[in-house]
Amino acid sequence: MRKFLTAALIAAPLLATAAGAELVGEVGVDWVGNDILIEAIEDPKVQGVTCHIAYFDRSLFDRLTQGNWFEDPSNASIACRQTGPIKIGDIDRSPSGEKVFSESRSLIFKSLKVTRIFDEAHQTLIYLTHATEVTQGSAKMSISTVPLYGSD
Repeated sequence: MRKFLTAALIAAPLLATAAGAELVGEVGVDWVGNDILIEAIEDPKVQGVTCHIAYFDRSLFDRLTQGNWFEDPSNASIACRQTGPIKIGDIDRSPSGEKVFSESRSLIFKSLKVTRIFDEAHQTLIYLTHATEVTQGSAKMSISTVPLYGSD
């Protein structure tokens, strides 16, 4: 059991960095090593849009002393902006939108997701970040919009 816990503690930080996300900032928030991480994510189907997500990353000390070893909080904030000429690819235009990005926030049960919704009537892309959990949903969310006036 001890070997499993050690391996899991080593693997937990590796789960936090998902493919497609680039760590661009790290702010220490206390003396035990808890941080706020900021990642840049380029929308894979909408060229010219980059989202920045900020979220809390618990330290090893915090995990050992507070319990909940394999889980980070669901809180996240998102800001998306035009970072080049916008070219929309084959995106899902339904009201439920399309997953742009997902990363694990616990060993198994929780993930942080970014969903894109196209508001065609207002020519705006909406990016929603939220957590999903197996046992219960999370009401913690954040949105950002990118207007498309003058775009293809």
